[in-house]
Amino acid sequence: MAGLLSGLGKLGLKNLEDMDLYEAEKKPEEAAAKPAAPVVQETDFLFDKSYECTICDGKIKARTMKSGKAKLLRADMDLRPVYENIEPIKYDVITCPHCGYAALTRYFKGLTASQMKAIKETISASFQPIKEEKDTYTYEEAVDRYKLCLANAIVKHAKASEKAYICLKTGWLLRSMRENLDKEAEDFNKKSAELKEQEDEFIKNALEGFLAARQSESYPMCGMDEITMEYLIAALALESEQFDVASRIISNILVSPSAPSRMKDKARDLKETLMAKMKEKSN
Repeated sequence: MAGLLSGLGKLGLKNLEDMDLYEAEKKPEEAAAKPAAPVVQETDFLFDKSYECTICDGKIKARTMKSGKAKLLRADMDLRPVYENIEPIKYDVITCPHCGYAALTRYFKGLTASQMKAIKETISASFQPIKEEKDTYTYEEAVDRYKLCLANAIVKHAKASEKAYICLKTGWLLRSMRENLDKEAEDFNKKSAELKEQEDEFIKNALEGFLAARQSESYPMCGMDEITMEYLIAALALESEQFDVASRIISNILVSPSAPSRMKDKARDLKETLMAKMKEKSN
């Protein structure tokens, strides 16, 4: 079959008879192709922030997330924020590599003399100094930091809300770790189940602590007002399958004159999830 340009040879243009009809359109398109987008690194969202240890006066440099840098994608039912390209929860524990004092950022300062004494005697006396010069923390390293943070909170007899908040954020961290497992890995199912079990344990302890705190502490609590905390407790109760607790608190939010419409909408969504879970459980 003759080509589209066959016959041009008679005009002395035989070398053009086999030209690609759309080659002219392809080349400009290829030439205008955009360069590959730069790969986003976790380090792009972090910087070193300096602190002085309350216990040993040692100098600390903690990896900290840049404010407003990361894009918020969504929030889970229990208010866990999910960001693009980074897990900020990994960087909310400040740890002194010299004496072992560790606390969430919001609780790092303000220790009493008795709390400092307890940490020095129970933690610092046995703590082995660690090297803290890392660009990022792995999930495993971050979980260890949270466990050290929780140990400090127990030793210093922190308020129930502080211990519950540490448990909550540890549970969130384990969930994030589970969501980011390699699904092609040979031990994926086993590892995922182990992390879910650990997450559930921390969530249940967070619920227990917040239920105790609401009986004895004033608001704001862990940076949350009363309605937000009530919603969080209801969500944690639902996750822990304490459906009676979740149902009672959700009802209180829905009839509360002080609850903003946004929180009532969230409570309605939570109620729908609760009803579905109760039905599933009964079947």
